[in-house]
Amino acid sequence: MNSFSDSVATALGLVVSGDAALWTIVSRSLAVSATACVLACALGLLLGAWLAVARFPGRPVLLTLLNTFLAIPSVVVGLVMYLLLSRSGPLGFLGWLFSFQAMVLAQAILVLPLVTALTRQVVEDSDREHGEQLSSLGAGRALRSLLMAWDERYALLTVLITAFGRAVSEVGAVMIVGGNIDGFTRVMTTAIALETSKGDLPLALGLGLVLLGVVLLLNSVVGLLRRWRERLDGGDLRMATT
Repeated sequence: MNSFSDSVATALGLVVSGDAALWTIVSRSLAVSATACVLACALGLLLGAWLAVARFPGRPVLLTLLNTFLAIPSVVVGLVMYLLLSRSGPLGFLGWLFSFQAMVLAQAILVLPLVTALTRQVVEDSDREHGEQLSSLGAGRALRSLLMAWDERYALLTVLITAFGRAVSEVGAVMIVGGNIDGFTRVMTTAIALETSKGDLPLALGLGLVLLGVVLLLNSVVGLLRRWRERLDGGDLRMATT
């Protein structure tokens, strides 16, 4: 037995035995990311659907900025949120720095461009294919965007799952605005970084295994949704040709 195998065995023991410290961190991490995704998706789906059909001066510039924000480092988002939420910042009166709310807000801002950009692309592609037919039936742009979003609901569900995966695996922003306080703002990614630096490899590995399991589960759900949509499309095509 070497140190690596010992650490892995101990980590698996922590996961299987339901270690209180480990699963408290896991539950807090999932709560932060889920809440952030609900907020980001509620706004991002609407913005993306609107951008898909809206035509106005400066739209190409706005889309370029939106795509640029897709690659923004999470530490930059954390830094900006820290400056806004600090005692001397414009949002300092909220008292949210180093709190659950601050982590939710940071992750929501980080995920919002992803949801908006992917939703816009999905709805715009669908509108390009069916938009003229709907317009001929009297549907305005707002109604078209809603109809296209509903028609692509399975693809948009994939977008939501992707957004959650992005949020739950993020470390930089929540580390800065949450402070990684034990029992309050410590989540899986920040705990892994801290415990590794402290040399507590079993706990870090245990959290890493859970995080890997969450990401694997999300990717599996995305794959199942894609196959389900392909089957539905295939069934619709067979019905149309009979």
